[in-house]
Amino acid sequence: MSEVSTPDPADLPIVNCHTHLFTTAHTPRYYPYRLMVLFRYFPWLVRVIRKLASVLPYEGLYAKVHRLENFHATGQRTSQAEVYREMRHFYPRDSRYVALPLDMGLIGYGPVEKDIRAQHDELAELARLHPRNIIPFANVYPDRPGAFAEFRRCVESHGFKGLKIYPKTGFAPDHPVLMQEVYPYCEERGLPVISHCSRGGVCSRAWARDAYSRDRVTEPYAYREVLNRFPKMQLCLAHYGGQTDWQDYLSKGFDPERAHAKDQNWVYQINKMITSGAYPNLWTDISYTMFHFNAFSALLKLFLEDEVISSRVLFGSDFYMTRQEQLSEKAVSIQLRDALGEAIFTRIAKQNPRIWLGEADK
Repeated sequence: MSEVSTPDPADLPIVNCHTHLFTTAHTPRYYPYRLMVLFRYFPWLVRVIRKLASVLPYEGLYAKVHRLENFHATGQRTSQAEVYREMRHFYPRDSRYVALPLDMGLIGYGPVEKDIRAQHDELAELARLHPRNIIPFANVYPDRPGAFAEFRRCVESHGFKGLKIYPKTGFAPDHPVLMQEVYPYCEERGLPVISHCSRGGVCSRAWARDAYSRDRVTEPYAYREVLNRFPKMQLCLAHYGGQTDWQDYLSKGFDPERAHAKDQNWVYQINKMITSGAYPNLWTDISYTMFHFNAFSALLKLFLEDEVISSRVLFGSDFYMTRQEQLSEKAVSIQLRDALGEAIFTRIAKQNPRIWLGEADK
């Protein structure tokens, strides 16, 4: 007699609009600094450090090292398929995932074992095996020779569904290759675009000590010309401005005597652009940022009371970058569902993603 499956009340299949499946083989040998190469070739070193941390009198050190160990364990997996299988443990069976590759071969931290073409091809094969669950995007690093041709290959030969860019790895969002070739192609074909928009994350070695330059190509306002030139392109600024700006929004506040004080804050910039009416196809996602759930969930709920904002926010997690954080993917999604209520959570995690992806009308 076969066992009857019992429905799980916590299960709500969703669309996670921001995930990563690349492995250590796709990252530069010396990123983010040369000593990290030791963890690449001797992963047991992290376990040694964790055991040492367990006997040291520093509050929270053991937990931090343990999360670092989890992060490295995921990245050390031998294939994107293995990373995908791990990620699925946290979500209902029929959930879907936007998978975002990243070209880090030219950011100045040494070679990668598998280049972006190999990364794309491996993702394409995985998407063919799981067509109902994986939504593959291609990554473009515009200074790479043949970058646009590779993007077209991914779309036209592999059926990729969108574009991922990451300007702080070394280029501006209005780079000529993007403005003259990539964005027109995306707009013409209705391909959604997602771009990193946080002060944290990966950056070019040339900008490692130049916060001004990397922030100027990453801040929301840097995309105004792009949006003006390509008003039909569905552009998502990921991370809703990032944890630093969410924390500043709450803890530092704004000088009421300075007319444009709020304009320095990326959370405010995104909200201002979305509610202005000037950019009807601008989106943002809450990936990574909401893993500081206790600090930021109340403010997110307040923002989502605005009808326009709630119609432009997407659920995303940033797996497996989030393996460095205390809360699991499942814990964050369930706590968000509870805090926001079923209607709003369903909107940002099911309805809005389908509109952004071009699967449903607004």
